[in-house]
Amino acid sequence: MDKVTFSKDNIDSLLAELAKDYKKKSGKHIPAEIIMVGGAAIVSQYGFRESTTDIDAIILASSAMDEAINTVGNRNNLPMGWINQDFKKTDSYSKKIREYSKYYRTFSNILEVRVLPPEYIAAMKLASLRLYKYDISDVIGIIMSEKISREKIEKAVSDLYGNIKNINQSEKAVQLLDNIYKTENLEELYQETRVDEINNKAVLKSIQENNPESLKKDSIANILEAAKRKKEEQSESK
Repeated sequence: MDKVTFSKDNIDSLLAELAKDYKKKSGKHIPAEIIMVGGAAIVSQYGFRESTTDIDAIILASSAMDEAINTVGNRNNLPMGWINQDFKKTDSYSKKIREYSKYYRTFSNILEVRVLPPEYIAAMKLASLRLYKYDISDVIGIIMSEKISREKIEKAVSDLYGNIKNINQSEKAVQLLDNIYKTENLEELYQETRVDEINNKAVLKSIQENNPESLKKDSIANILEAAKRKKEEQSESK
């Protein structure tokens, strides 16, 4: 199967299709709610990022929704878990996400879709801060696109997690915000960061294929730093 990506257009069309299937399977009586977070929430609202590889969401519905998700996925040749709640197992999850979500669209008068406002998406990305995903560039992109103040970002972090010190990599999150708000050219910073993230992902993919036992969560940052130094040394020696 070719790698599937989700854009604003196909996210909306798939949600519309999902709502119709869910309505049939649930007997047309049980409303459902989906709260999109992460890349899907960004792609559906902002122009700086065009696609994502899955739809992270909180799904509040009857058991018919699972069947509807599989039906729509099979019909459109989508991977298993094309829409999923796996992010609940990550550092970015907060029980307060629904409280701060906002209305996006209603499909087939039965499926209400909600999203997080931009500052809360940025807060979740700060809580994850994975070097091999688009977490850092997404924070930069949201701030660049929406002209959000640092105070608003920090309030969103506090709303979701109690305090910025409570998130897993709080010092790095503060350093990132320091860097963003003192940078004059955010577009350039965004592009440079995006390239770094793509390169990091390629490095980890290579290690996963050739030496998977060395790839542990607590060693990823050191592995990527070593790979970066090696690349710089090779570049200087040419």
